[in-house]
Amino acid sequence: MNRSWYSASIDLFLQTPDEQVIGELALNSTFADLPTQKNAWFKEITMLRQALREQRGWLHLEFNIPRMGRRIDAVLLLNGIIIAIEFKIDATQYLSADIDQSYDYALDLKYFHEASHNATVIPVLVATKAPAIPLVLCPHRRVHDLYEPVCTNASVFTTTLKEIVRHFPEIPFDPQAWSEAAYRPTPTIIEAARALYAGHGVAEISRNDAGAINLTKTSEQLFRIIDQARDRKEKAICFVTGVPGAGKTLVGLNIATRYSDEQSELYSVFLSGNKPLVDILREALARDTILREKQEHGKRLKRSEAQARVKAFIQNIHHFRDDCQKNDRRPPVEHVALFDEAQRAWDKAQTSLFMKQVKGVSNFDISEPEYLISCMDRRNDWAVIVCLVGGGQEINTGESGISSWIEAVQEQYPDWHLYISPALTDSEYVAGEILSSIKNRKNVHFEHDLHLATSMRSFRAETVSKFVKSVLDCEVDDARTLYQQLIDRYPIVLTRNLESAKQWVKTQASGSERYGMVVSSQAERLKPYAIDVRSPMNPIKWFLDGKDDVRSSYYLEDVATEFRIQGLELDWVLVSWDGDFRYGNQGWEHYSFRGNKWQNIKSESRKIYQKNAYRVLLTRARQGMAIFVPEGTPEDPTRMPDYYNNTYNYLKGLGVQEIV
Repeated sequence: MNRSWYSASIDLFLQTPDEQVIGELALNSTFADLPTQKNAWFKEITMLRQALREQRGWLHLEFNIPRMGRRIDAVLLLNGIIIAIEFKIDATQYLSADIDQSYDYALDLKYFHEASHNATVIPVLVATKAPAIPLVLCPHRRVHDLYEPVCTNASVFTTTLKEIVRHFPEIPFDPQAWSEAAYRPTPTIIEAARALYAGHGVAEISRNDAGAINLTKTSEQLFRIIDQARDRKEKAICFVTGVPGAGKTLVGLNIATRYSDEQSELYSVFLSGNKPLVDILREALARDTILREKQEHGKRLKRSEAQARVKAFIQNIHHFRDDCQKNDRRPPVEHVALFDEAQRAWDKAQTSLFMKQVKGVSNFDISEPEYLISCMDRRNDWAVIVCLVGGGQEINTGESGISSWIEAVQEQYPDWHLYISPALTDSEYVAGEILSSIKNRKNVHFEHDLHLATSMRSFRAETVSKFVKSVLDCEVDDARTLYQQLIDRYPIVLTRNLESAKQWVKTQASGSERYGMVVSSQAERLKPYAIDVRSPMNPIKWFLDGKDDVRSSYYLEDVATEFRIQGLELDWVLVSWDGDFRYGNQGWEHYSFRGNKWQNIKSESRKIYQKNAYRVLLTRARQGMAIFVPEGTPEDPTRMPDYYNNTYNYLKGLGVQEIV
């Protein structure tokens, strides 16, 4: 794949007429043939010609970054230095958003481009008509050989480049090897959805090193099962397991985008009961569709039309269920249904209650999994259901776990094939008993490639989910060992000061890396810190809008609970820990706040939900997190110091670094 639209040695570039360079850019471009774009290219090329007259190296124009769905205007390889340049033609000031954009490009290269890991990377923002400012080269506080953005204008661009090159010793550098080096990104689920919807394959937007190779293998295994079901006219249900952040949702989206043509016999639908996830992904894709329509075709697409395009791609599982209920004999148009977080489907009692109270259906007496299977079974040719399963992710009353799916197939659909991840036998999936009951059933297949064992979310440290599990399971020695393995690449800090925690996450983040505060939905005594879990946040604004919007996660004012954050992630997370989940003499203790006091939770299922809620909160960060545990006060009986001290001391005893 050509990563840039134009690539040449600087010598060749200087000898090539403008028209030829622009012609090659236009030929490789996916943009509409707009005069404004060609004019911008002409101005950029003019500045580059002047600045590079005395330089030797390599030039890339419009360097593609599929994870972000963007291109770097120019990448220079000079004396072993990588300079990523963002041009803002006719800009009269250095806007924060533009500085962040240039920073993002350099971070992406440093994190995910193999040949840039150990090289010096410098982002440069050229706002052509902005005031000139002195050159200051500031090393990044965390990432070795990465520098903070350099801001310059058209008049001093040449001088700025010369000074940058002069600052570093020349080192041998192979521009061809750099250009051909592997790009191994780890996108957020929002970035992944955008890239997949734009036509990139999962191999382009995910790592492919030995530790994470099974993301592609899992997709390929599912494609084989789907093709086989079609060819043999069979019906099958697949159970894909994975640790938190392993890419289960990415696998589902990959299949849905490949089979998104409604006229295809392989037409698929991605279904999720996670309403915030569905709403956020739809909005992100709609915004991206509007932007790409303008860039690629020069058209202004109506928001309603963009939303209509993406609506069929990602659907709420309950809307799919309701549509099938209205047409109780007609089969769905889809042959393949992908159920995200399938373990969170409702049991019989919860489904019946909802259908009676909300839908007015009084005789609905089957679980959600059984009903959804029955909908796909209406097809008289073939069908495939893919259940994407997270271990220890049930966080709400009425969530039936994965056993309900297997039980429904076992009792009602003897001819269906079951393709099962062997990890489903692990205790966290709570499916061991039902699995033992089907060991003699025909058409049961255990497939190793249906388990995703490596976290892709925490790209700087894959053992985060193991560390969190050991913390929650009170496996002290394991937790201490795992923390020591994490600290160099994935910082976790502990504090009793909320402002210190906020400042820490702000300081750690670079460019537009997103940070935010998360809390348990039961954390009702954090109000003295202006943390109100009952005050609803807008998930779309929180996850998608920028630093200038007070409703965004960046402001660290509105908070996300486990119900809003599950299935999504941030770069840096501030976890605020209340007295609902406390460490005691016998391990974790469970409380809910009722009226004016904390009350013990006695229900075993509610205890599991609460523990899983903290599992969700503690596995949302891609790069690191701060944990805030209040000190409490003896003057408030609902916030006694004892409610918090043991938790803090337990985490501190694991070796977690303290900040004041």
